[in-house]
Amino acid sequence: MHVKYLHTMVRVSDLEASMAFYALLGLKEIRRWDSEGGRFTLVYLASEGNEDTPLELTWNWDGDDGLPSDSRHFGHLAYEVGNIYEMCQHLMDNGVTINRPPRDGRMAFVRSPDNISIELLQQGEALAPANPWASMDSVGHW
Repeated sequence: MHVKYLHTMVRVSDLEASMAFYALLGLKEIRRWDSEGGRFTLVYLASEGNEDTPLELTWNWDGDDGLPSDSRHFGHLAYEVGNIYEMCQHLMDNGVTINRPPRDGRMAFVRSPDNISIELLQQGEALAPANPWASMDSVGHW
């Protein structure tokens, strides 16, 4: 049986704010589809070289108030980064809260504007523990 991973979809309440957040992670819009009849927009984002495994942002023009609130049992999105300390600093400099700092030089968690949990993982071996990250407390949930 042939199975191929296509994409991960997350519902967003503010398309522009979400696109700005994911741009901070290095994702770029690779395609978009607006449905006049369905009153929604799909935007596919991917990092360079990973266009075949995009993130799909689904934005319902009239809001999501009528949708079930079962949360679809969604866990998190995970992205590998070249330098976890530099990425976390970049996110903090742009107003993103680091919910779980990379104290171990390997893993951090942040949240998108729609409260989607994003795991950041250091490419290759963990970086040596360094401050301020090593002594930074976690904030909220991730």
